[in-house]
Amino acid sequence: MGTKLWKGRFVANLNPQADDFNSSLRFDKKMYVEDIDGSIAHCSMLSKQKIIPSKDANKIISELKKIKSDIASGVLEISDAEDIHMYVETVLTKRIGDVGKKLHTGRSRNDQVAVDTRLFIKKSEQEIINKLIALIKTINALAEANLDVIMPAFTHLQKAQPTTLAHWLMAYNEMFYRDLQRFKSSLKRTDYCPLGAGALCGTTYNIDRKYTAELLGFKDITPNSLDAVSDRDYVLEYLFDISTTMMHLSRLNEEIILFVSNDYQYAVLSDEFSTGSSIMPQKKNPDINELIRGKTGRAYGNLFALMTVMKAQPLAYNKDMQEDKETIFDSQDTINVCLDLINKFLPSMKFNKQILLEKANKGHMAATDVADYLAKKNVPFRDAYQLVGQIVLYCEENKKTFATMTIEDYRKFSPLFNDDIFNVISLQTLIDARDVIGGPAKKQVQNEIARMKKKISD
Repeated sequence: MGTKLWKGRFVANLNPQADDFNSSLRFDKKMYVEDIDGSIAHCSMLSKQKIIPSKDANKIISELKKIKSDIASGVLEISDAEDIHMYVETVLTKRIGDVGKKLHTGRSRNDQVAVDTRLFIKKSEQEIINKLIALIKTINALAEANLDVIMPAFTHLQKAQPTTLAHWLMAYNEMFYRDLQRFKSSLKRTDYCPLGAGALCGTTYNIDRKYTAELLGFKDITPNSLDAVSDRDYVLEYLFDISTTMMHLSRLNEEIILFVSNDYQYAVLSDEFSTGSSIMPQKKNPDINELIRGKTGRAYGNLFALMTVMKAQPLAYNKDMQEDKETIFDSQDTINVCLDLINKFLPSMKFNKQILLEKANKGHMAATDVADYLAKKNVPFRDAYQLVGQIVLYCEENKKTFATMTIEDYRKFSPLFNDDIFNVISLQTLIDARDVIGGPAKKQVQNEIARMKKKISD
């Protein structure tokens, strides 16, 4: 199968090292299903338009289906070709003779590879969408189970205000829902069929592009042939969406890594998703979480690599664009394994509810509410802010908290303090008082969970 189908005007053979460098088969063979499906649709259209006889088309289509089955079962091993397109056509011609050579009528590898890539990305985007929905459902369930678990919330990694574990979890669900929406939106822009664009300026055959698009499940065709074969925006969007989702996974796993550390002890890793040290027997390492965080760099690298490839591409197709495949496949593998793992990991993690509560009681997290308490008694907020800052300093110097201060301590700073201040500074009151849409109050988090359930079911 070493003979090149494009060899017509060439006399000498391609240098073996250049041949290997030029070949994309080692990675684009992953698209054999899409390539064969695209060829079947193209052949069906050629028959419908009477460009090739129906008996020839039927023979080609029948053998293409056998080739797909033989590759899937292992009867055929993909090898010894420049790319998956050449491989399939060569096998087809070897099996059914000259009739197989009619398949490429009215088509170029340029529009062929474009349709393969779009079909592959469409399928991958839908797979990722399904995995994101599954992850959102998992987080919804965890949030419902932890509505009353109080924990500290942070800014600058400093304890800021109390919240609940459910509220914290749902923050990540908002991120993953935005990711879900991005993939859905990108899928709409990927859903255009480039077959019929030819090498760059279409074909003189009386083809029916819309029929081919319909057979392949596309919503429409690409309107400009030059753009159809040279556009990789949909690949860049795909890589960007993956990179953004990986960034959100990285943020989540960074917090988990902190939470399971000895200094935090907010949660405990299950043995299923942690590893030990080869020299320190006491260690229980969050390797899975660290790897997800690290693999975010791979996703970024793939995005930036293809953006760099595309930045100076003149119209129309250039061989540089072959570089898109490895970025697609690597990012696809990366996000799929990470989404699968985090979805299994999250329910396995055990949160230390008592430690979360104890930590929430430290850090003077009622400070804003104490300032609001004074402001509601007509103290200008900025003056109240300064006064509460002095109270915090007093607490730190005297090893006290807002909860352990006496009413006499409070009145050293202002006579406006009454016994009701102790209700204001209780953690539960601090949370319940934030009864606004998006806030941590139990009713609001329950509403948020309900909204999220509805959004992913629409």
